[in-house]
Amino acid sequence: MRSTQVCDPVDTIAMASSMPRMSDSRNWFESLPESRRRCLPNCTHDGIYLHVDGRRLVNFASNDYLGLSTHSDICRAAAESIERSGFGSGASRLISGDCPELHELEKELAGWKEYEAALVVGSGMLANLGLLDALADRHTHLFCDRLNHASLVDGARLCRGHVHRFPHLDSASLEKLLGHLEAAQKIIVSDGVFSMDGDTADVFALLKLAETYDALMVIDDAHGTGVIGPQGRGLMAEIGACGHPRVIEVGTFGKALGGYGAFILGTKEMIEGLRQRLRTMIYSTALPPSMPAAALAALRLVQEGELLARLQDNLSNFFHLAEQVDIELLESRTPIQPMLIGDDAAALRASQDLREAGFFVPAIRPPTVPEGTARLRITISAAHNEEQITSLVEALSKVKP
Repeated sequence: MRSTQVCDPVDTIAMASSMPRMSDSRNWFESLPESRRRCLPNCTHDGIYLHVDGRRLVNFASNDYLGLSTHSDICRAAAESIERSGFGSGASRLISGDCPELHELEKELAGWKEYEAALVVGSGMLANLGLLDALADRHTHLFCDRLNHASLVDGARLCRGHVHRFPHLDSASLEKLLGHLEAAQKIIVSDGVFSMDGDTADVFALLKLAETYDALMVIDDAHGTGVIGPQGRGLMAEIGACGHPRVIEVGTFGKALGGYGAFILGTKEMIEGLRQRLRTMIYSTALPPSMPAAALAALRLVQEGELLARLQDNLSNFFHLAEQVDIELLESRTPIQPMLIGDDAAALRASQDLREAGFFVPAIRPPTVPEGTARLRITISAAHNEEQITSLVEALSKVKP
């Protein structure tokens, strides 16, 4: 019979004390300088206002570009769904967490965006992590813009494929990479609207390269959906390429549509393949029915066009006022209007000065943005009024670098 040796606890402690000391959970991570430390603001939402540390601030930081998160129609749709179906979904979609609202939303999305099919998932992060994992294997080469969102960066890292990064928006460099590499599977991966600069990918050029070099194209238009293109249908609609068989589009309900969750659009065959392979959908609890119910209400409001027109008016007013006082902004035709500061500590001071003036505008610092490009990330919404925008520009003129 095999004997089992049991270690004496005293001997174990003695042996451990003789070994070099390792970090425990209290000092596992290196300390961050104060200028790089991130804080959770613990804020209460009140329409276009935030309550932070006892102060009521005008929110110029939200991705709720059309002001839909507090719209009465959307809140009513969510509340009525909870009354009918309860709050949680209770399981993944493939078990018992599926619901009619999800299927209706997928049909409405595909029709509005002019794709053959859609798949709704829990979040944009889950969509991109799962999508690239499902598409790529060790034989796949991915060609990624250097300023892609973290979800695309991490998805590319985790998918086992070969990752090639090209300089931001540099189609010529991308073409060289595509032309020099022989591969059975190639995927071009890019944001549509880049969330920190507010600039947009040349999706026409990317699609031409995908056609020329026999590649798929994954475009994450999370920040373009609802605010760019005809009826706010995004960048692919702007070039008339929705539903192209080489294109897979990712979007979100968590920005202009005012809710939570994300979606993937493509051909029927692609979406059916993802239903069988998208691990972040298969192994995640489904969105509760109230989320797609709210998203359906948001889609109908977006299609009316009034909110998008109001947003464009607010942007025009902001540009005009900023030009009058020589505020330099990174060029963007989107609601994202970055004001480059450069130094981390200076960006934090500028954000605090704006808070003292009654505005919530966060300082965005590395590693979210490249070194030396700390900035104020200002976002304009259809929910802002003329007085709020005028007062913001006045405050910005006093903190400009």
